[in-house]
Amino acid sequence: MTSGKVDLVVNAATSMTGREVQLIRYPDGPVCSADFRVVEVEVPEPRPGEVLVRNTWMSIDPGLRLRLRANSPEGYFAALPLGHPITGVMTVGKVIASRKEGFREGDTVSHGLGWRDYAVVEAGKEEIGGIGTLRLVDTALAPPQAYLSFLGGSGLTAYAGIVHLADLRPGDVVWVSAAAGAVGTLAAQLAKVRGHRVVGSAGSDEKVSYLVDELGLDAAFNYRSGSLPELLREAAPEGIDVYFDNVGGDHLESALGALRRFGRVVMCGTIAEYDLEAPPPGPCNLFLVVAKELSIRGLRGNTYADVIPELWREVGGLLREGRIKSRETIVDGLENAPVALARLMRGDTAGKTLVRIAPAEA
Repeated sequence: MTSGKVDLVVNAATSMTGREVQLIRYPDGPVCSADFRVVEVEVPEPRPGEVLVRNTWMSIDPGLRLRLRANSPEGYFAALPLGHPITGVMTVGKVIASRKEGFREGDTVSHGLGWRDYAVVEAGKEEIGGIGTLRLVDTALAPPQAYLSFLGGSGLTAYAGIVHLADLRPGDVVWVSAAAGAVGTLAAQLAKVRGHRVVGSAGSDEKVSYLVDELGLDAAFNYRSGSLPELLREAAPEGIDVYFDNVGGDHLESALGALRRFGRVVMCGTIAEYDLEAPPPGPCNLFLVVAKELSIRGLRGNTYADVIPELWREVGGLLREGRIKSRETIVDGLENAPVALARLMRGDTAGKTLVRIAPAEA
């Protein structure tokens, strides 16, 4: 298989195969490898307007767990059907054949067709609410996998939440839950570089040390080590003004108690309940929203797809200057993608969780 300047020339006698991961049953509780299968499939030739990509890196995100149900939450991305390839997952890879002007063999691109070795991607087709639409990425600015992390969907969510939604004001104290995760690490650092006191929480002492010693947060605590309201009070004795919520449940309830008047909540996710068959009871102190005149805003990163150039410019610059740091948990092999997701859901990863599908030169 060879490609010319734009058009692909294919030997009709040659067929190409690759692997893809399929969902074969909806998880009953925590995700496990038995919920999936890896199958070999024929890779179709790209048609006019399409490119063929050899995927090299794939994002692992907690939000995928919500689609591994017979019914996904109302208003969210659709549940994944059984026996079909998983899709709607951010991925980067190398173009190996193109039938679309503007994309050439050897280009590094991002797109939304992960959980497979090869993807035939239609240029211009909206994927994952726009963030997964086929894009060229600049590997001179950052390595390819960064476009799945701080320069990808995770970064866009953190950036939009802190910069566009949190309405940060001088003197604000910011609490970020799951602060050692893909979204949390950037959200916390963005608030910090803007001059705010930042408190982070995580699920292990090692992660807490990382938040304070490596990322420079003002305070951090292991939410498993005691009473959550008391831990938060020790870290922020005068209260908080902004809560960036990745967890939900008891974390949100504690935040409502700690928020000062006119405080703001940016709700990014509720990972504490993703593995549960039924959602837990909501916070018992919701009247504090009225009493303190709080604001609560939901956040979906894909709503801010038009902010991606701003994200690349601003966060890319901070990375290049060394003013923020990224961390990765890498799992090798497409077949281990379910393992990576299971590890992420039980808190056994730090920073951005990635699957390395193939070396960049493949």
